Amino acid sequence: MIANKKEFFGGSLMLLAFIAVLIIIFSPVFKGQNGLEYLDALYNSISKGSAYYIPKVKEEAGKFAGKSIAVTLSMADEKQAEQTALLFKKGGASTTVTGASLQITGDSGKILENALTDTDNMYNNDGKEVSLKYGYNERRVLFNWWKAFNEMDKELKKQKQFKEAKIVALVVKKAIEPSYNYYQIEPQKISDRFGIVIFSLVFYVIYTLWYGFAIMYMFEGWGLRLEH
Repeated sequence: MIANKKEFFGGSLMLLAFIAVLIIIFSPVFKGQNGLEYLDALYNSISKGSAYYIPKVKEEAGKFAGKSIAVTLSMADEKQAEQTALLFKKGGASTTVTGASLQITGDSGKILENALTDTDNMYNNDGKEVSLKYGYNERRVLFNWWKAFNEMDKELKKQKQFKEAKIVALVVKKAIEPSYNYYQIEPQKISDRFGIVIFSLVFYVIYTLWYGFAIMYMFEGWGLRLEH
């Protein structure tokens, strides 16, 4: 039996309104996207504007110009090894493919420079330049760089070339991964979208409290009470 009908039905109306807004949020009414997709795209766009580390990484990579490396990388299969060999050849390295194994000898500075050129193009959404350079999909190019550099990091550490391994890991973390993740996203400054950002944060807090109070009023109206 309902102890307080006014409180119970008030909470019920709040819950129904919460559900109605939730339905709108999950409907494609925000430029063809639902609310979560729209905000996800917005925050990705804003974060891209502050995640451009490639120029600084290029400065660090430039210190390795003229330093040669010789590594053998284990790729997923022969096709990936052959595709990845093209990347290193463009950086002036000598390559030998044996099944899924890829042997590389070359100037680490030039290899890094070539990889960073590709990541820079991808970060600036110029994937066509990268695709034409190697003759296959630009996302695949970046994935192959990621796989090759992770393998190279391991091999250089085995050779106790820790400085070389460190810069390779830095390129992966600060250049390859952001360029892949942010590809085809247009960067925006938070100052340009300050209003919608503040609104979304305030709305999230109010909407969460709204649900909590709706449930509380319903249960209290029903006669349930928390007691010590």
